[in-house]
This record gives sequence, structure tokens and C-alpha cells, in this order.
Amino acid sequence: MLQEITQHATRRKGRASLSNAAGRFDLDRSQVDDGWVQEPDPEVIPTEVRLETARSLISYNRSPDLPFDRSINPYRGCEHGCIYCFARPSHAYLGLSPGLDFETRLVARPNAAAVLRKELSAPRYKTAVLALGTNTDPYQPCERDHRITRGCLEVLRDFDHPVAIVTKGAMVERDLDILAPMAAKGLVRVGISLTTLDPDLSRRMEPRAPLPARRLAAVRRLTQAGVPVRVMTSPVVPGLTDHELEALLAAGAEAGADAASWIMLRLPREVSELWQEWLAENEPGRAAKVMARLREMHGGRDYDPRWGHRMRGEGRYAEMIAQRFKAACKRLGLQERTEPLRSDLFARPPQPGDQLALF
Repeated sequence: MLQEITQHATRRKGRASLSNAAGRFDLDRSQVDDGWVQEPDPEVIPTEVRLETARSLISYNRSPDLPFDRSINPYRGCEHGCIYCFARPSHAYLGLSPGLDFETRLVARPNAAAVLRKELSAPRYKTAVLALGTNTDPYQPCERDHRITRGCLEVLRDFDHPVAIVTKGAMVERDLDILAPMAAKGLVRVGISLTTLDPDLSRRMEPRAPLPARRLAAVRRLTQAGVPVRVMTSPVVPGLTDHELEALLAAGAEAGADAASWIMLRLPREVSELWQEWLAENEPGRAAKVMARLREMHGGRDYDPRWGHRMRGEGRYAEMIAQRFKAACKRLGLQERTEPLRSDLFARPPQPGDQLALF
């Protein structure tokens, strides 16, 4: 069940998508008035947030490409608006466009913490690291008002449950009162995504994400508080940001990160067209080179979805990036693999109505 809840006026320059084509499951949106604004003003595009009552929260996967088998996402869509975001096609399942809709028509799940508490309390639940923010950013701007991510962290803290957070949002600093004690128990690790050090490129490519310097400041504050941080040089964009790889890793290490990872630019489904539109307007002189490199790594296609290939591609160029990354990590003392978070501390806290222990 969805309810319209907020609307904030913003300017077109704060959006990355240049189009708002219908999603693949909504080929004729003109037939149905679903309550969303159908044609946003081209100069003033609002951010709308609706509430969704979640029936379940933990999503499980069996992907061999991922280091976790379960995740939670408090929000659908992401106002950071990163044009390259691989999660954009997920908005099509809501009957919305992976283009502007993805970054302007958001869905919040205010009962997420309560649902998470219920799922962790189930007798059959088996503990393993829970990933937070794998599809859309848990610290995007609307978290400031809705505080759903914080509520979920409070539940995880109460259960002593391990969690790995992925974000571009500097708002993660707000929750240090929860994260630092969890880190002291070996229960949390944060990954901060860093795509470029160029503030102009970042603002055009990731229009509402904190600028690179601000993200590095967040790395520094988290690590100073004892929270381990992985700097994620993702995505590496061939012909556009690949030359920054060593500088990104060095900046992360200097800020206190102890680990690093990388993923090549991925263009699944509608993301390819959106990305190429963005390239044509923002980097026309590099567009052909960027796409040629990507296709070279994916057998002539814009994207190869096969497990084992989709994250990094294959061929000489992909191998060169992997070698550069490994050499830089070795030089900077950054780990590619880290010690596993603890799962042995998990305990279900007393629930209302529980019989008190006699001893």
C-alpha cells in the first residue's frame, strides 16, 4: 500500500537522467493514472516520497559474484541519481521509469525495522552477515527525515547481528553512536563508494551524492571512531575515470580505510541507453572510447550478465585494471579480503510477553 507523503521542489540541474522512458513492464503508462505526476516540469522536478508497508525485508540471493547471501534495502529508488547505477532497472518492477522516476519518485518503507525484528526473531533464522544498501543507498537524502536506516541499525544492534553497509552518503556519520560500539564487537564494516576525485565530474555523474572530499571526510571520521572502512572504487569507467584508480586508493588509505575493492561499469537493461545519453551530453569527446572499451570486455555487447563476468569483464583491459588495483593495494597496505564479521554473538533479545528466565 502506497501513500504520497512528501514533495520537495528541486532544479533540473540536480538530476542526472536526461529521459524518463517507460519501464519494460509499463509500456503504455498513459492508460492509467497511478497518482504520480506524469509530466514533470522540465525546469523544476520534485522529489516525491511515498510510503510502502513492507511485508518482508530480508532478500536472499545465491549469486556467486556476491560475498553475502542476504540484504535489506529501506528505500526503493535513490535521490543520489548516479547515472551509472545498476539498480535503476529495478524501478521498472514498480511500473516506473529507470530514468528520472528512479531518482525523483522514491518509496520509503517505514515499518522496515519492525519487520526486520520479526524476521530475526524467527526460530529458524540462521545468522550470517546482512548487507545494507546493496540496491539503493540507505543514506540518501530522505533518510534525514524518515530515519528508517537508523531504525534497522538499532534492531541489528539489539540482536548483536553482523552488518556490512554500502553507501555514498556522509549521513552515515550520524549513526556513529550505534556503529562504533558494534564495531568494537566485530559486528560492522562500512564500504564507501568513491568513483572520482574530480568534483565537477562527480556533480554531473552523481548529482546529489556528497562530493568526493566529503566522502573521504566520512571515511576519516568513521575510522577514527574505530569503524573499519573499505574504499570501493566503483564503478571504474574506462576512458573516463580509470586513470584515477591509484589516486582514489591512495586517498582512501590516507583517510584511514584498511581495505579496498573495485567493480567495472555495468550497463544492465535500461542503464545502457541512459548512460549513453549522459555521455553524449556530458562527455561527447570520450563517448566512443568509453563504449568501445566496455564492448571489448563484453564480447561486443554493452553488458554481459553472466556470473563471473558481469562485475569486471574480461580481456586485456580488464586484466590490466585488476593488476593495477592489486599493485596499488599492496603498496598502500589495503586489504582485498578482510576478517569475517562475527556471527557468534547473535542473541534474540527478550520480547514482550516472553516468560522471564528463573536463573
